[in-house]
Amino acid sequence: MKVVRLQDLIGTSRDVHGPNWVSRRLLLKKDGMGFSFHETIIPAGAILPMWYKHHLEAVYCVGGDGSIEDLATGEVHAIEDGTLYALDQHDRHILRGGKEDMRLVCAFNPPVTGEEVHDRDGAYALVDAD
Repeated sequence: MKVVRLQDLIGTSRDVHGPNWVSRRLLLKKDGMGFSFHETIIPAGAILPMWYKHHLEAVYCVGGDGSIEDLATGEVHAIEDGTLYALDQHDRHILRGGKEDMRLVCAFNPPVTGEEVHDRDGAYALVDAD
């Protein structure tokens, strides 16, 4: 059994900050669950073009607001507390923060290692580290 407390991750290597986002990695590949699990904060007004071409991601909003734009179709979907979106087709998208910071809970498959960085497409490369 694994028990992870968010407050114990803050300030560690699992508390990752990027331009316009903070990701707290509760589970990583080395935890052996077959997926990684994160809490991500997107600040109000942020604009993040992304494309997880090597990962599938499910995201559940537990606070705040924003939107996601599907770049293939141009559709824009509102995100608020209680909304889930799944990037099940490696969808190119733009995530936009709204009036309040968004607090998101995310699962990645394959799991991330914690060593990834977003490339110019907004994607994570596949990393083999355990």
